[in-house]
Amino acid sequence: MEATMTAIELTGTVDERRQLQLDDLLPIPGPKRVRVIVLYSPVDEWSEMEWLQAAARNPAFDFFKDPEEDIYSLADGKPL
Repeated sequence: MEATMTAIELTGTVDERRQLQLDDLLPIPGPKRVRVIVLYSPVDEWSEMEWLQAAARNPAFDFFKDPEEDIYSLADGKPL
């Protein structure tokens, strides 16, 4: 029987002790052994565009695609 693996994408920070601190809780019950793949950029700072692109691809914000969340129009508010 072949094992099926499920992937979850989260962000986090590697601290000064080289330990990974996740920004959010894992959506799986524990205790459970997991495999971790760490992707990082050799550049310490992300540009604003890189942050926006990462957020746009993040499934955590999928609820914004729900039509019920689209409550504003161009007629709302005052121009800056």
